Amino acid sequence: MESLNYKRFGAGQPLVILHGFLGSLDNWQTLGKQFAKSYDVILVDQRNHGKSFHSAAFNYDEMVSDLENLIDQLELNDPILLGHSMGGKTVMQYAAYHPQKIDKLIVADIGPKAYPVHHDQILEGLQSIPVNDIESRQAADEILSKYVAVESTRVFLLKNLKRTNSGFAWKMNLPVLADKIEEVGQALSYHLPIETDTLFIRGGASDYILDEEWDGIEEIFPNAKLETIIGAGHWLHAEKPNEFYQHVINFLS
Repeated sequence: MESLNYKRFGAGQPLVILHGFLGSLDNWQTLGKQFAKSYDVILVDQRNHGKSFHSAAFNYDEMVSDLENLIDQLELNDPILLGHSMGGKTVMQYAAYHPQKIDKLIVADIGPKAYPVHHDQILEGLQSIPVNDIESRQAADEILSKYVAVESTRVFLLKNLKRTNSGFAWKMNLPVLADKIEEVGQALSYHLPIETDTLFIRGGASDYILDEEWDGIEEIFPNAKLETIIGAGHWLHAEKPNEFYQHVINFLS
């Protein structure tokens, strides 16, 4: 059983943070260090992402199993789990399977429902970059800009590039992620309501959690509360880190 790559800092109750699709623990370093003033923060690269292992198997059961192994390996007691987007799905699924093993849950801009595939354009753009042949990140950005108009999104995506002796390569397992993209949108699998104290945080400009879906979410998570960060989109933790931090700290205290 391979172990996930992680970074750890701070002291106190464990707070495990999982990034979203095509992200990595690097996306959470700044906030992670802030949380580390009060918590033992563990930033995680999920399988096929960042510096974690590559595998042809990619679905939420596998990702939950990876997380369980890490929590056992680090002997974390009563951890708080925080996940964004795909990472939010992973931590919700973990809570459904192992409610007794966690203290609290924080889910950033994702709900338990199934989502249609909507990363096609991004994946097509990433796959169109000849990473072995490009000379610079700028060259990669020019190609990607034909598919992804928003510069901040391209900057985020191109953090997945690493230098090699001959040029560049992807850190993430792009072929498997593109092939298994349907898995990322899968609905949460659960039998009983998940009683864990849970905070959902959504971006006010994001449509991932709609007002009319909240009653249904509360049926699954009866001890949930919802906070909205006005003016933030799906990348709410990157766009409004101070507000995000404050909501999390208020919930945990």
